[in-house]
Amino acid sequence: MTDDKKQKRIGRGPVRPALGALSGLLAGFAALAVAELVAAGVRPQAGPVIAVGGAAIDRTPTPVKDWAIRNFGTNDKLVLQLGILAALVLFAIALGVFALRYRRTGAAGVLLFGVVGAAAALSRPDSTGLTDALPSVVGAVVAAVLLYFLIGRLRIRGPVPDAAGSAEGDPSRAAGWDRRGFVVLATAAAAASAGTGLLGRALSGSKSREAAASRADVVLPAPASPAEAVPGGARLRVRGVSPFTTPNKDFYRVDTALVVPKVDATTWKLRIHGKGVARPVTLTFDDLLRRELVERDITLTCVSNEVGGPYVGNARWTGVRLADLLAGCGVKPPSKGGRADQLVSRSVDGMTIGSPVEDVMDGRDALLAVGMNGEPLPFAHGFPVRMVVPGLFGYVSACKWIDDIELTSFDDYDAYWVKRDWARQAPVKTQSRIDTPKPFARPEAGSVMVAGVAWAQHRGIDKVEVRVDDGPWQEARLAAEDSRDTWRQWSYDWRATKGGHTLTVRATDRTGEVQTDKRTGTVPDGASGRHSVVVTVE
Repeated sequence: MTDDKKQKRIGRGPVRPALGALSGLLAGFAALAVAELVAAGVRPQAGPVIAVGGAAIDRTPTPVKDWAIRNFGTNDKLVLQLGILAALVLFAIALGVFALRYRRTGAAGVLLFGVVGAAAALSRPDSTGLTDALPSVVGAVVAAVLLYFLIGRLRIRGPVPDAAGSAEGDPSRAAGWDRRGFVVLATAAAAASAGTGLLGRALSGSKSREAAASRADVVLPAPASPAEAVPGGARLRVRGVSPFTTPNKDFYRVDTALVVPKVDATTWKLRIHGKGVARPVTLTFDDLLRRELVERDITLTCVSNEVGGPYVGNARWTGVRLADLLAGCGVKPPSKGGRADQLVSRSVDGMTIGSPVEDVMDGRDALLAVGMNGEPLPFAHGFPVRMVVPGLFGYVSACKWIDDIELTSFDDYDAYWVKRDWARQAPVKTQSRIDTPKPFARPEAGSVMVAGVAWAQHRGIDKVEVRVDDGPWQEARLAAEDSRDTWRQWSYDWRATKGGHTLTVRATDRTGEVQTDKRTGTVPDGASGRHSVVVTVE
């Protein structure tokens, strides 16, 4: 078979659609790379993947979000990003194949990428204006032009003369498509896109490095009011039970940020304003560090935590009393004639969280935290500053990367999660969890230590009981209490007999409320019910 015949087969056979698909992929790659570079100059959060991902999170129905958190945990953001990239790949492939027949229409179709990305970026609560649309728009225009020319290399028909005017002088261009031209253009596009993407990452990374450097330079002053030493009896020596203090690396993270914000502490500012604020103020990070710092052990719980779930942890927080800051601005709680009953905290990524003013000013250790377990806050947990309010679920109290506090009322404003069918006010429910033995464990008959944690922040745990199968409730041994704002470990020495058994736990808080056996889901104000595990004793 002659070279001409081989190349005609390439031009007409199954390889041609594959080359169209490759053209679409290269155009998509170019779009993302250029958008990444432009976003580095505008705002990293304006990049199309982050913007579309954030918009998708905002518009995802609550049950779907709950399912994602339940099944993917802190990896839910990674799964979403991979899903977006997979959709872009399929879209690019389809456009490339379509453009083989409809070249201009296919190239113009790439602009849909820009429209979707731009609309998503502009719809984000942290959008800074029309410039947020630039990364997606510029990326789409470059991709459309590239696809048009790549497809052009596949659509040439008949012999094409070489520089000397002879059609026979250039065999690569004599059989229906410009193989050499396509290869050169595709290779150049791939290399340029890779370089552009790396440059964009480097520029964005420089801002992250500046933020990291600002964190590394932070020296937390010694707290004026240090936390009490944790009682020796607060930490049970039982294998498998959650440690009393959760290490930073193991502390749960549940939020809507597709990419963890990297905030430079040297440029960070917090504004306090709104209804009933007689003296509005703007504070820098150094301003906070110069104020009186307190240190407290506080357990936090996410409202998405199902019965027996992992989204609860205890840490030692260092920060400024929020009530003192508010009082300094002239704010009074509603019980003392204050005009505002809701404190709306805003994050640098646009998240809004509404907290009851009465609760944050009732004497509990509600903090603007700057430290966690003896070090500056990790970026994933809100550096440089976050809110911590004991006794309230995180979605109504624990704003991370906070940069604005507005005093308003629940009647005037619904925060992010309230708009999505969650309750306006959400005190933590009395809960307990079995950490050991694990579900479906196969312990040996005899003495088996059953242990776990129980919590009812700002009320405290008074009693924990364990039941084996349908037997009577047996009181467990409680570890010493650190404070009513922290969880308590507990243990029960079970004389296990052979066979299958169900172990169930319940807690009673300091008000006398017994953990209910009524099972409810997490929406609208947190799950309820009793945790149980099934084991087989051998």
